Amino acid sequence: MHISTKCSVAIHCLIFIHEYGDKTKVTSELLSRSTGINPVTIRNILSSLKKDGILSVKLGTGGATLDCPLKEVSLYRVCMALEPDFLSRLIGVHPTPSELCPVGRNIHSVLDCSYEKIKDDLKNSLEGITLENVVSDYHSFQPEACLPAAGTTDIG
Repeated sequence: MHISTKCSVAIHCLIFIHEYGDKTKVTSELLSRSTGINPVTIRNILSSLKKDGILSVKLGTGGATLDCPLKEVSLYRVCMALEPDFLSRLIGVHPTPSELCPVGRNIHSVLDCSYEKIKDDLKNSLEGITLENVVSDYHSFQPEACLPAAGTTDIG
């Protein structure tokens, strides 16, 4: 099973924007330094989140801000904003079982039943975890020792 690393990068960016957006201008360059990900990739991720209404980005000067409350942003919403087909690509079934074999002839239908339940369970789990929960988890690790000085952009 696979959920793209784009999701974890997006969550990283959203936490960063929430924590530092009111102290400094959060740009793709700054997020790139924090995440270790290329700024172009960061801009693509931010663009997807912007299209979903999760955040806004000032054109020209840059600077990202959250556009909705943390409790309205679930991990499922973030994943769907980045990769709308991630659930359908989550579990693969071998494409060419033998039609001559009773198992091969029915395996796709048989597995679809189980795999749909797994996808539904994952969707429900991801919907139940919000950015509010993740930020709370972040705070539980006492990150104060890692915070940049107010107004600086020295990250990483």
